[in-house]
Amino acid sequence: MLGLRPVGAEPLAHVDGPGTARDAARDVDAVLADLMAAYLRRAREVDPVFARDVVERLAGFVQRGGKRLRTAFAWCGWRAAGGTGDAGDLLRTAAAIELLQACALVHDDVMDGSALRRGGPALHVEFARMHRGARMAGPPQVFAASTAVLAGDLALAWADDLLTETALGSPHGTRLHREWRAVRGEMVAGQYRDLQAQATGSRDVADALTVATLKSALYTVARPMALGAALTGADGPVLRSLHAAGRCAGLAFQLRDDLLGAFGDPALTGKPAGEDLRDRKVTYLLAVALRLAEAVGDEDAIAVLAAPRASGDPRGNVEAMRAALDRTGARAAVEARIAELAAAGVRHFAHTGAAPAVRREFAALVARAAGTAPGEAADAASGGATGGAPGEAAGTASDGEAR
Repeated sequence: MLGLRPVGAEPLAHVDGPGTARDAARDVDAVLADLMAAYLRRAREVDPVFARDVVERLAGFVQRGGKRLRTAFAWCGWRAAGGTGDAGDLLRTAAAIELLQACALVHDDVMDGSALRRGGPALHVEFARMHRGARMAGPPQVFAASTAVLAGDLALAWADDLLTETALGSPHGTRLHREWRAVRGEMVAGQYRDLQAQATGSRDVADALTVATLKSALYTVARPMALGAALTGADGPVLRSLHAAGRCAGLAFQLRDDLLGAFGDPALTGKPAGEDLRDRKVTYLLAVALRLAEAVGDEDAIAVLAAPRASGDPRGNVEAMRAALDRTGARAAVEARIAELAAAGVRHFAHTGAAPAVRREFAALVARAAGTAPGEAADAASGGATGGAPGEAAGTASDGEAR
């Protein structure tokens, strides 16, 4: 353990800065383990039933991992802005980001009805099983959804407590808290735009780009890097370069996530494949496919991709949609755009003036997140212009920020 204090305890001892983004991800796991132990002790004092039923499950979910990408990107922003030495504030900030992510995932799985998360059951699925096992009264699904909402709220409260305590103890706390306010608001706005697009049946590329930018590009990469940089007091050109780099890299990450959601192997991704297609969720992949199909008059592809959610043979409909995504060229166009955005993100990052080792770390992280070849990212890390505008999606006209 790293000796990081739970909220309200004595000041933290010096913690040496992680040497790499991977080290930061490892260290934040140790921080979260300390925090979960402290929160569990406190919950047992408040009410042992609540601690057993809710807090233990939420703590297990938080510690079940995930990629810890946001922590790694926060480290990149911290190092690019000159962060060195004591990393206590960085690791606490990263832990707060991971707790915010836990809140987002728990709530998102309820809203989407997703059964699988991080290679295990979604939290609301665990609560439904608990309901059935204890032979409780009422519909298990209603109890499970309500309890999961409470669990997500609790994760958000933990995140806010941790970030606020860190900001209060930091000489740059005002800047840190300003970035935190932004990421929370953007996260909620992105989730609403996702729900709204589904409810209206939108297939518009612009709507898909808005959702992707708010839910992923800013939330996953740009804001975590800005939070890390805020701890050093960075402002001006460095923050602008980090924001541009994060926007491009985050959109590349979301595009890869769209492809994995349509074509990925659940054994590798830890979540269901084809769910977004079954639900006709607005994604850049689907929006581009429809645009390409309309451009060439592929009525069969349009009928498959634009049809309402099927109630008969969902697997058959998903396979037909996958075939249409390939036939229209949308899958290939998205692959090409991922590579462009990833390279542009790495070039933007070089403009922060970060040391070569940090630029290489960022390039490797982007390659991992976007599923691109590490060599391409390394080439881009060596410098050059900022690359094409994010709005120039492959195979489409310009539509603002590409997903």
